This record gives sequence, structure tokens and C-alpha cells, in this order.
Amino acid sequence: MNMMFSALWGVGYVVVRYRKNGVLKRLKATPLTALEYLSAQMLSRIFLLMFTLMVVWIGCDLIFSFHVEGSYANLALVFLFGSLSLTSLGLVLASRGTSEEFATGILNFISWPMMFLSEVWFSLEGAPSWVKGFSEIFPLTHLLRAVRKIMNDGASLLDVGLELTVLALMTLVFLSIGASLFSWNR
Repeated sequence: MNMMFSALWGVGYVVVRYRKNGVLKRLKATPLTALEYLSAQMLSRIFLLMFTLMVVWIGCDLIFSFHVEGSYANLALVFLFGSLSLTSLGLVLASRGTSEEFATGILNFISWPMMFLSEVWFSLEGAPSWVKGFSEIFPLTHLLRAVRKIMNDGASLLDVGLELTVLALMTLVFLSIGASLFSWNR
């Protein structure tokens, strides 16, 4: 949940605020392309997300003593793919927004259903099949599924290959959409 909120709000809301304050308008005069700018925003957020994740993980491990069946390296790679996907989704939201209030509404409109349908808090085991199918459109669903497989079942990267592929494809699609819709000043 922390990763999702940091990715969506840390990129989506910040870029909208930059646009509103005129920062992006000044960047438009540089030879920087939209894809380069959005990629740089995404990568800087990834470093922050992964560092925060490590701090929270170590703190929680000291308190709760997690037991991980699988590899920590595999877990880190899954978290990286999930961070990329969630951050690129935030960039899609930021690509055209000019109002901080509108951005807040859209971010809430996406993040709350994502939390409820991605099995962060409870299982969708008894839910109707259309609810389960709808939950598949969210990157958090695939991230959590892969993390649970590694932590609980000791899954390898091959075992979570489908989830990693979906997260990578979502990242590419979201980044492409964000770059094509991006506006420096409106």
C-alpha cells in the first residue's frame, strides 16, 4: 500500500503541481522530450520507493520477524517491477492534469478500488468472477500475487514469470500512453 501511494501520488500529483506552477513550461524550452522527462521522473521515484521499501521492510522484520520461503533477490526484483508499473500509471494520470484538486480525485478514484480489489486486506476467493476479472487490470494485484508466491511458497522467478511479464507490459503501455498524452503546459 505504501508503495502504491508513493508511486501514484509521488509522481502523479507532483507533475501536476509542476505544471500548475510553471516549472514544466520552462522545461519545454529545453531539448528534453516528454519520454525522457517522464522516464527521469519514474527512475528518480523508483530509487526513493526501493529505499523506502528497504527501510520499512527492515523495520517490520525487526518487529514481526518475517519468514520468507523464497529468495530476497527475487522479492526485490518483483518489487522493482511493481514500482515501475505503479509509477508509470501515476505518470499517465499526470500527463494532462492541470488542477491539483482534479488530480487528487483521479488518484483516489484509482487507488481505492485498487486497494480493495488487489487483495491487500482480504481475499477475493468468494467474490463473483467479474470482480476477480476486474481486479486483473490493476498492477497491485499482480505485484501482490508474485510477492505472496515468493514469500509463502518459495517460488522462483519462473514461477512468477506471468506476473512479471504483466507488470512489464503494463509499465510499457502506461509509459507510452503517458508520453504520448503529455503536455508541458496544459
